[in-house]
Amino acid sequence: MTCNRPPRNPPPSSSLLLRLRSFLFALFEIYLVVASPGQSSAQKNPPKPYALIFGTVWGPDDRPAYGVKVKIRRSDQKHAKWELYSDHHGEFAQRVPAEKADYLVWADLKGFKTFAGKQLRGDEVPVHIERDERVDIGVHLRQ
Repeated sequence: MTCNRPPRNPPPSSSLLLRLRSFLFALFEIYLVVASPGQSSAQKNPPKPYALIFGTVWGPDDRPAYGVKVKIRRSDQKHAKWELYSDHHGEFAQRVPAEKADYLVWADLKGFKTFAGKQLRGDEVPVHIERDERVDIGVHLRQ
């Protein structure tokens, strides 16, 4: 009987294996150089430090007030620099520069009335910032 199987290939020479291995190693080195840049964007542009004014708007019933416009300005300026709204928990947060400064925070209550139709009022809340820190405040509304 004769066997119809193809002849076996001779084993590759050791020099061919060495060349193949060095070629694959060179490809891997190229991949490492291309895949890892010298500096990431976070290292090129480090984030600037900031302070955080975090607050809660409280209604006349001492419950968090949703959708109230909150304004923030530096105490040495006349007009608000930031305007934001309280969320469903009555909370708001604003980043400000991390430097020694005084701010005033208040609720803009135009169009806000109680269910009885009375106009709401609120006071300005002073905030003092020294450095990169978080300051928690409460803005209380009254009738």
